[in-house]
Amino acid sequence: MATIIAELCQNHQGDRTLLKDMIQAAAGSGADYVKTQTIRADFLSHRPRFDTGIIENGITKVIKRPYQSEYDRLRLLDIDMEDHLWCIDQCHHAGVKAMTTVFTRGVISELETMDWDAIKVASYDCASFPLLSDLKNRFKKLFVSTGATFDEEIEKAAKILQGTDTTFLHCVTIYPTPLNLLDLSRINYLKKFSKKVGFSDHSLVSRDGIKAAAAAIHFGAEVVERHFTILKADETKDGPVSITPELLKDLVAVSRMTSKDLNTYIKENVPEYETMLGNSRRELSAEELLNRDYYRGRFATKTKGGRTVYNWEDTL
Repeated sequence: MATIIAELCQNHQGDRTLLKDMIQAAAGSGADYVKTQTIRADFLSHRPRFDTGIIENGITKVIKRPYQSEYDRLRLLDIDMEDHLWCIDQCHHAGVKAMTTVFTRGVISELETMDWDAIKVASYDCASFPLLSDLKNRFKKLFVSTGATFDEEIEKAAKILQGTDTTFLHCVTIYPTPLNLLDLSRINYLKKFSKKVGFSDHSLVSRDGIKAAAAAIHFGAEVVERHFTILKADETKDGPVSITPELLKDLVAVSRMTSKDLNTYIKENVPEYETMLGNSRRELSAEELLNRDYYRGRFATKTKGGRTVYNWEDTL
């Protein structure tokens, strides 16, 4: 039986009523965890090269993501530490475990005082080794995505987290991810580094439904993380890669199938299965490298002295 994480991401739109409805819907659909994100607009790091982007000879070298427009967008989505405490209470009241993604080292001391069931590290921070060191002795369970990370970085991360209850998650940092680029065989590679291995799914819901997640479970993923929404796909930025309560129920049902029934399900519903397996060792594509360049360092800790400290830097 695979563990299912419902990732609320930015679909809550900073609205407590919507947050509560999402938590209840995810719990009612059978999710094991509901995950928020510990980010606020003030964590956003201003890096001028992304204000304009860089294109050379028709090839994008740096993506364009202007700071001010991104800040203004995120400002509407802010949930503070009081909101987090409220979310944890709502999760536990609904009978589902509470998790959050940590994007900056500066918030760890506050999060440590809260009753989180687990902490998530995004793939852009799998190689932020000081962040991993800060987390490993403070929280009982960690989930770490690896999609935007080089193999040697994953190996070092595994050494840092050795002896902890850590689950590595395979993902592909293309949004949305085409099924033929999933490389689910990567799950076998990650099994060298953690007792449990999972999959974070970014495929296009309108086209692929839960095919990728079902295939990952069939291939051996013990955890599946999936963006979740109760809004229409066009009502939120992450809507196109977010499943609805109905699809979440279907995914939970798949996660509870016997091996025999799951095998039959895959044969009947996932004709693309073989093309999803790909390779266990893979290079990051040009699109993934561009995303890594932007998202790794997108958020940072702002010190009282006015310094910006990134998660891979040793000193706060």
